Order: sequence, then structure tokens, then C-alpha cells
Amino acid sequence: MTTTLDFTAVKARQQVTWASGDYGAVAALIHPISELLVTAADGAFDAVLSVVGVMFAPHQERAAAELVRVCRPGGTVALASWTPQGFIGELFRTVGRHVPPPAGLRPPVQWGDEGRVRELLGGAVGDIRAVRREFVFRFGTPEEFALFFRANYGPTLKAFEALPEARRPELHADLVELARTHNRSTDGTVRIPAEYLEVMARRIADPA
Repeated sequence: MTTTLDFTAVKARQQVTWASGDYGAVAALIHPISELLVTAADGAFDAVLSVVGVMFAPHQERAAAELVRVCRPGGTVALASWTPQGFIGELFRTVGRHVPPPAGLRPPVQWGDEGRVRELLGGAVGDIRAVRREFVFRFGTPEEFALFFRANYGPTLKAFEALPEARRPELHADLVELARTHNRSTDGTVRIPAEYLEVMARRIADPA
């Protein structure tokens, strides 16, 4: 049975989700990704860039078509998206075990899969270059990580709100354990490498 999604309703829910936290705090944490992406796109006059943004659009094909539409021929489409197998991909799976995502909605981290991005951008782009990079989250303790994402990251904040009070400690404990599992620090602090896919693609001219 094919599930028909109400994208208008999904977008409305996502808007509430992302507005609920303090994404400014999260953006400040990961701003080096933006700097690296801008550097990678220097030399292009017109560029369309998205740093872990467009990946959360509910209709992936439509979002990809819009990226291509607003980029001039010869311009650059530059994307940074969390990968499915990276830390944020695991974070979403952890949250999803407590609060499942809407049925039929493609996971946002598919934008972090090179094959899927090539499929989405299609024949409108050429010279695609995809590089896997890492951003390192740094916190004092695993508990600090869990509290930060609970208070500031819309998807985790809304997941906690959706759970009955009695079940919220379970999600918190899983986030703490997730941070412990992925921690690469040896000095008692938390250092978590999070993989993302950097994609650079050149917009080709539309066929005559």
C-alpha cells in the first residue's frame, strides 16, 4: 500500500519543530562547516549553498529542483549534509526509536549519500565532487551534550515534548549513551566526530 504524504502538514510540523529550539546556538557550534563550504565554492560568481538545511525539506525532489532552478548555468550548487552512517544519522535513529518520524517521509540524511544526491540533482548538474568531512562536537560531559541538544535542537526538543513525562528519562539516557559511545576524547571531556558530505556541482545550461 502506497502512503500519500500531506507535505503541507509535514512542513507545518517541521516549522514548529525547528522554531521550538535555539538553532542559533546549534549553528554557532557548527559554523566551521559553513566556512569550509564557502571556501570550497570560491571562484564561482553565482552559488547556491546549503549547510545542513535543505536536507530537512520534506519533499526532496522538489527541494533539489529548486536548488537547480535558482542557480545560473555555470554556477555552483554547494551542499553540506549529515551522512546516514555518521553521528547525526545515529542521533536521528536513536530519537526515532522513541518518537518515529512520519510514515513515508524520506530520512533527511539521504542527502548525505552521494548516490542519492546525484539522483536528486539529476542531469541539470555536472562535474559533481563529493567529499566526506568531519565536524567535531565538543562538550564537557555526555550529560552536557544531551542537555544541550534537548534544549536547543528542534528535533530532539520536540521529541522530548512528544513523550509522556515518564518516558523522557529513557530518551535522555539514550542520548547520554550515544555521546559516550561516539566520544573520542581521552582527557575526560567529550569529542564527537560527526561525518557530513560536502557536495560541489556545476549547473549546466538547459537544453535548447
